[in-house]
Amino acid sequence: MNISGTIDSILNYKGKQIWSIQPFATVYEAVEKMAEKNVGALLVMENDRLVGMFSERDYTRKVVLHGKSSRQTLVREIISRPVISVDPDCSVEEAMRIMTENRIRHLPVIESDQVVGVVSIGDLVNWMISAQHLALNQMEDYITGKYPG
Repeated sequence: MNISGTIDSILNYKGKQIWSIQPFATVYEAVEKMAEKNVGALLVMENDRLVGMFSERDYTRKVVLHGKSSRQTLVREIISRPVISVDPDCSVEEAMRIMTENRIRHLPVIESDQVVGVVSIGDLVNWMISAQHLALNQMEDYITGKYPG
């Protein structure tokens, strides 16, 4: 593991589980699924095609603040579009830049027009912390003579 890893490295470490909802589901169903899966966002998929993202932020800003009913509002009415995504070869640093510039917390990973995973800002931060910890341990081993070579 190194700081300059790729998104594919993160997916291989954390897994490639994808949680999604259809655009014609209700917002209530989406929030219920996010709570069940303990995630902050869902991919909105229609016929295996990514059409948007639904997040806690969408719910609070587009339903709660507008006085809409989550049981009557459809996911397709409030999803975030266009979807910002990366490919598996994207660097961790580039993904962080994309997420920061676009103020998003979840990033679908797409390869050959297929969603192959999702990374969150937490996944990227955890990767960088782990990579830095590993680098510090290697430097300490080198300084104390434990480093092979």
